Amino acid sequence: MNKNDKIYISGHGGLVGQSLYKLLVSRGYTNILVEKSSDLDLRDQLSVNNWFEKNKPDFVFLCAAKVGGILYNKTYPADFIYENLMIQSNVIHASYINCVKKLLFLGSSCIYPKENPLPINEDRLLTGILEPTNEAYALAKIAGLKMAQYYRDQYGCNFISAMPCNLYGPNDCFDINKCHVIPALITKFHNAKINNLTDITMWGTGAAKREFLYVDDLADALYFLMQNYNERDHINVGSGYEVGMKELFNMISELVGYTGQLVFDTSKPDGTISKIIDNSKIRSLGWSPKVKLRDGLLNTYNWYLNNV
Repeated sequence: MNKNDKIYISGHGGLVGQSLYKLLVSRGYTNILVEKSSDLDLRDQLSVNNWFEKNKPDFVFLCAAKVGGILYNKTYPADFIYENLMIQSNVIHASYINCVKKLLFLGSSCIYPKENPLPINEDRLLTGILEPTNEAYALAKIAGLKMAQYYRDQYGCNFISAMPCNLYGPNDCFDINKCHVIPALITKFHNAKINNLTDITMWGTGAAKREFLYVDDLADALYFLMQNYNERDHINVGSGYEVGMKELFNMISELVGYTGQLVFDTSKPDGTISKIIDNSKIRSLGWSPKVKLRDGLLNTYNWYLNNV
């Protein structure tokens, strides 16, 4: 990408989109295209086609998506599959019709089967049953990456796909009914602190491990891939580090300043014990994450205090 190329960030108001916008501005890009969802409904094909025909972007970061935590996914699976399929289908097809030079489709590591050898490499796609709690979202993301591949195969489009692990950071959603695990924990511990609760009950034993990537690291990876990666196959983007949930609980508790007890309800499930993805492919190309988990959590909590 040249500094004056037209670069469209779909979903610029979301967690990833805001970080990516900030990064591009900091690196001197001067022609970044964004639209509020109230002005451009990406679910509407005619509106998307008209916008692309009018603006003719050179590069597209397809970050727009309907996202949420386990409860939100389980409650609204029809919304998740419909809205994500419509958004990505409209943007990918309009990019082809309007001769976009390159498109990057952003997926999720939830595309992989529920059971996997660890770490989970890219070849595990479509080799087993998906996790039921977010199956609708995963199916939509699988369709998106396959669509990018098929448009490459049939039309020669330079469309690529990246699959990140669990994300967190400033501008995340902290609505307890919709959010992912880290913002949910920050909200829970902060509320316990200000309400002087003597203890907090956590599900499971705390033995499960999860991989998290700070959103600014993902934005850096997406920029790196747009500049350096031109292959058909999707590529994982992870931190390469798993943290035990008990350690994560203690870390957030300490950062928030909550001094009460953590009580583990072992009658509740831990879920999959480990879900780390294999990011050796992107590392071999020369990219690696920079933000340590504790630093990222502190940045996120400070943002929460100032904005939520």
